[in-house]
Amino acid sequence: MSSPLAIAAVTAVLKDLLNDGLINHDLAAHVGSITVSALPPDRIETGAQEPNQLNLFLYQVTPNPGWRNTGLPSLDSRGDGRLSNPPLALDLHYLLTAYGRDDLNAEILLGYGMFLLHKTPVLTRKAIRRTLTGNSPVTAALMPPSVTERTAADLADQIEQIKLTPQTMNTEELSKLWSALQARYRPSMAYVASVVLIQETAPVPAAIPVRQPVVTVTPFRRPFIAELEPQAVLAGGTLAIKGFNLKGASTVVSFGASAVSVSPTSDERIDVSPPASLAAGVNTLQVRHEVSLGKPPTAHPGAGFESNVVAFVLTPRITTAPPLTAAREATLVLDVTPPVASGQRVALLIGDQALPLPARSADDPPAATLSFPIPASFAPGSFLLRVQVDGAQSPLEVDTVASSPTFNQYIGPQVTIT
Repeated sequence: MSSPLAIAAVTAVLKDLLNDGLINHDLAAHVGSITVSALPPDRIETGAQEPNQLNLFLYQVTPNPGWRNTGLPSLDSRGDGRLSNPPLALDLHYLLTAYGRDDLNAEILLGYGMFLLHKTPVLTRKAIRRTLTGNSPVTAALMPPSVTERTAADLADQIEQIKLTPQTMNTEELSKLWSALQARYRPSMAYVASVVLIQETAPVPAAIPVRQPVVTVTPFRRPFIAELEPQAVLAGGTLAIKGFNLKGASTVVSFGASAVSVSPTSDERIDVSPPASLAAGVNTLQVRHEVSLGKPPTAHPGAGFESNVVAFVLTPRITTAPPLTAAREATLVLDVTPPVASGQRVALLIGDQALPLPARSADDPPAATLSFPIPASFAPGSFLLRVQVDGAQSPLEVDTVASSPTFNQYIGPQVTIT
């Protein structure tokens, strides 16, 4: 939250933004000397000696409708002890006006001023600190250095950033405004800076301490997986999970029904190998943060935070040692890892011919040895072997980071068909 100096600080930041923008565009080389001010329009000289000037005038301050219902400051029954410090939430209404001695100067200045404010829809924390700290001439004329440092930190770190929005005014509203200002009309544009939160810094009484706390407060830090590399990994390989909030007090990577405990070194990456029990094909993984509750802290299944679910391919690999030979009308037996589940379709590619694996019972356990009948019509020769497996291993809803192939294959050794 900000201090009562926040209104002046916002004006100083906007004035500094306009002044720097005009200097960076070297506008003085085209229209002559330019002044950026924050004065009431009736104090600016107009007429034959009218200067080239861009003026930012705070003409109205209104309560912010979104924050005004947070409450009012309250006192205890004696009237001398503060119980709460809700913020004073304000919207600042500015009038950007351009003045010029020669033809088109005012239009040029107004165009550049509107362009600079259009490029800055939000007053960034960096821009606020740059203006309100150091040796800024705007700040030096505004407030003492000790107050400046505190004001910069308050305004830059308030919970909601200040947004700058153009505001359309019709001819009747403009006429009323300039009549109230008692100044000569010049081309103008209205803006609203929302929201400035001003709050009392006096402390409020602490709550009465309890003898024994019974409430456990757990910060909400849901992990999120943004990228998974590689999308296809061989058994025994390593997957790199990238995202944010990945590191927790107790971090687990779930592969369907299997889980692997990990100790990530950062919030942005986890390196993990799929468990050996995982079947080949399309699988899913998810990062879980398990939370211990109670006193003493005890792990509770299902208590914690879960990331989105992403898919990857566990590629099968032929582990039978070469050389491989098989006769026509015989059976080619191959060892593969990881095992293939009974519900998955498997095909052996020999050269450009596909030999499907005979169907198995749904009750069969995952198979690490596969038998493929070689038909009598198969042409003899030496061929490259490939194994294809399809079928997802998890019923969880998948948030795909990249599209996973329906079939995945591993290029194995050569086989000689006799």
